[in-house]
Amino acid sequence: MALGIDSETLATLQELQREFGDMVRITKPNGRLAYFINDAFEVRRILTRRHSKYHKGPGFERVKMLLGNGLIVSDGDVWRRSRRMIQPAFSRQNVHRLMKVMVECCDRRAMHWAELAANGEHCNITSETSDFALELILISTFSGDYETRIMTAGDNPFAFLSRDSTRDLSVVMKVRQLRELLLSIIADRRAGKGSQEFDFLSMYLQATDKEGRSFSDSELLDELMTLIVAGFETSANTLNWVWYLVAKHPEVEARLIADARQFVPNVSALDSESLGAMQYTQQVLEETLRLYPPVWLFTRRSHELDELDNFDVAPDTDIYLSPFILHRTDHYWPNPEQFEPDRFAPTDKPKKDRPFFPFSLGPRRCLGEYFSFLEMKVHLGLLLPRFRMQLIDDSQPELELGINLRSSKDIFMKPMER
Repeated sequence: MALGIDSETLATLQELQREFGDMVRITKPNGRLAYFINDAFEVRRILTRRHSKYHKGPGFERVKMLLGNGLIVSDGDVWRRSRRMIQPAFSRQNVHRLMKVMVECCDRRAMHWAELAANGEHCNITSETSDFALELILISTFSGDYETRIMTAGDNPFAFLSRDSTRDLSVVMKVRQLRELLLSIIADRRAGKGSQEFDFLSMYLQATDKEGRSFSDSELLDELMTLIVAGFETSANTLNWVWYLVAKHPEVEARLIADARQFVPNVSALDSESLGAMQYTQQVLEETLRLYPPVWLFTRRSHELDELDNFDVAPDTDIYLSPFILHRTDHYWPNPEQFEPDRFAPTDKPKKDRPFFPFSLGPRRCLGEYFSFLEMKVHLGLLLPRFRMQLIDDSQPELELGINLRSSKDIFMKPMER
């Protein structure tokens, strides 16, 4: 039974779950033992308390070709060192310092959408959310160097990341061509040149490990590419689905607008406290991530003996975990195919008890989760009260199941100012 990162694998895992339940033992064509695990308790245990028994699993070779040995791909001591060094950059206090950039990127989208609306033109919301998220992560990473070093020719050399979803060898080669540009920016920063503003690059350059060592240039390149690619794709894809779902559910749209108008009646009222109070917007984002988790399949490979619900997991066993399938399993989520943001309304039940892991769980949980939620709240809080997006094609978009979960085709909408 071949398992990759593609639509055939999703269909196979869904069929296995329907036929055999939430714990399935598989023998792969190469003879390697594997388990598909959709049991919420066991998924949490693997990703949290037992995480040290597992390394990254099959499929990450493609990611490593693209991103090098950055935080998403690395394991063991390399990963622990990088994680400790990078974590302070994503403190809430530091992320809040980037809210001005989020507002400015929204303002540029608003100007463009107003022009499209005035001319009666359609809006490619897939492209728009990608451009928004890519611009935001680049400015958040490089601040003033974005304009003076990256956009010098008027075109964004990183634009292919939002335009080409294949992540094949041609994309890998384009990424490698960017490394010279990044190395020159890093060299200038190390020499005290370039932007002196706060940004992620400045934080990464200041980071040291327990022995007081900084990132080497090679390590820094890998971490920067990981930050840029992972930092924009999650938010871009989620916002693409949010705009689609909101257009299909006017009652949700009305409540979102009320949420924004209550807590962010104007830009001057926008701060971390007001954004934190936008509970319904948070619910909409979480329900969107339930239906369309950015990474639809996680893989692990055991390097120590483990036990799972009376099953022995020998070293060198592959483990498959799918947020997409778990989030749509009806004994965990009633009416799982329905878009119902009130599933995430505050209750007495702790959040940790929900079978919900769009950003993974445990020590490898995404460091950028708070940054992503904040930028998406700013985006919706500022743009949704001003623009109504009407779907051009009302049909359900098909899925593109690569490393990230995307819509297989771009979603087009008609923007109208309210």
